[in-house]
Amino acid sequence: MNEEPLLATGKRRFAPWLIEPMMRNRGIYMKVAVAAALINIFALVSALFTMTVYDRIVPNDGAASLVGLSIGLVFVIIFDFVLRLLRVYFVDVAGANIDHDVGETLFAKLLALRLDHRRGSTGALTGLMRELETLRDFFASVTLTALIDVPFIFVTLTVIAMLGGVLVFLPLAMIPVVILSGILTTPALDRMSSRSLGDGLLKQTVLVETIGSLETVKAIGAGPMLSGRWQKALISHSESSLGQRLISSIPMTVANSASTIAYCGIIIVGVGLLRSNEITTGALLACSILCGRALAPLAQIATLLSRLSATRVAYRQINALMDAPSEGPQGDALHPGVLRGQIELRNVGFRYPGSPEKALEQVNLTIAPGERVGFLGRVGSGKSTLARLVLGLYEPEDGVVMIDGIDVRQYDPNELRRLIGAGMQDNVLIAGTVRQNICLDRAVVDQDEMIRATEISGTHRFMGPITNGYDLRLTDRGDGLSGGQRQSIAIARALAGRPQILIFDEPSSSMDAQTEAELITRLHPEVQGRTLMLITHRTSLLALVDRIVVLDKGRIVADGPRDAVLQKLTRGKAA
Repeated sequence: MNEEPLLATGKRRFAPWLIEPMMRNRGIYMKVAVAAALINIFALVSALFTMTVYDRIVPNDGAASLVGLSIGLVFVIIFDFVLRLLRVYFVDVAGANIDHDVGETLFAKLLALRLDHRRGSTGALTGLMRELETLRDFFASVTLTALIDVPFIFVTLTVIAMLGGVLVFLPLAMIPVVILSGILTTPALDRMSSRSLGDGLLKQTVLVETIGSLETVKAIGAGPMLSGRWQKALISHSESSLGQRLISSIPMTVANSASTIAYCGIIIVGVGLLRSNEITTGALLACSILCGRALAPLAQIATLLSRLSATRVAYRQINALMDAPSEGPQGDALHPGVLRGQIELRNVGFRYPGSPEKALEQVNLTIAPGERVGFLGRVGSGKSTLARLVLGLYEPEDGVVMIDGIDVRQYDPNELRRLIGAGMQDNVLIAGTVRQNICLDRAVVDQDEMIRATEISGTHRFMGPITNGYDLRLTDRGDGLSGGQRQSIAIARALAGRPQILIFDEPSSSMDAQTEAELITRLHPEVQGRTLMLITHRTSLLALVDRIVVLDKGRIVADGPRDAVLQKLTRGKAA
């Protein structure tokens, strides 16, 4: 994993995952800035046109001059229209580029996230990914437009001062009022934004949990309980969102009222100046038009301040995810081409996050290349934990886990797992075709290799006769298939590509005795010469191994040849 970019002072740069994509689009932003500048300049033209008509054209009956001015105004309006479209287009292009880059970075970070540092449920994480859009919109579009328009407030005020003199003080006095209203509401808005985000993530959690296990929810009658949670989450989120909207509307309402006050003030004061001949009618009208233009960006600032709180909360949440440790070494990772298959654990201890007891403690184990080892033990004895540590899904709390004499933490996790065939206990399938679930876009797994693996696992027996067999699209987690069919596909996925190391965790738990016996017959020649870690409670599967390791309460209590260990276990039960 690359180290995070640092400034010359040694301090970490602010959100490089967001700032760097924005910097790569600075050329587009320059075009947006130029377009915005011209739009603000053209906005002065309509006021100056009005002043010229009332002060020059009307008194002198200059119809020809009016035609000329009108033609010029038409060109200005056309250019203004085109520039506004271009500004929207450029902002959207930059936003889409940033959305792609940041979204890709965030998804890669999610895949590389160490499981022992994962925080929150699946629903909370998916909801957090949605907050990326809030962050991107603030930094990529809303903020940019407001920042470009703000300096032209003073340009417009300067023109008002040139035309109307003291009239400029009326809109000028409204600026601090709007800014102050935004500043004063910020603390309350921060609290409501944080609460609203938390309530939204909770609602997302209930929704994802229910949809993801809808069949189970129906079967066990958990609907009323989850409905209660959903109703509670809805009420809480609606209350916090209502409070957030009400508070955020205060600065915008103040900005609109300030604009009205300034406009009416210019008319009232301007009439007095007009009577004393200090300004002309055209100047008064121009100043009233420019007043609205000068204060329009203040509404954007008010909106910006109201969105700043939500953005700040979203940034803290996403940045916490980006700052979480990633899998693999901090420097350059090792990229193994092949594995010999030696596995060694030295004084390994491990505790799951939040667990009061260790899942493994002082485990020492060596598996030679090509050795086939079965792991037995009660539920919770640490068998599956061993498999997770060998795969690098978790890092040991104590000791070291090595493959081919190298700490697994030095390997690139993706490259390491590409060389290991793993069939885990959950047998989760990915939405897509059966072919995609088995091949996983791996170049080494072509059609012939896929068919070979499915014939061994038994998948070909029920997929081969179907017209669109391997192109059959599966829903999330393989719903619609039986547990045995899902297991069969998972085994084929592990075998495809002929990996030197195979890890199977309860590979036949959902299969009947006959299907399991046929699977063992086909697997026996396949596992010869490969390193095999077989976790099971079924003694029939032990025909595939020549050594057994027994675990109890996270410790190895027996280790030896298969037949000797089985005889010892049988005598222990008899006693």
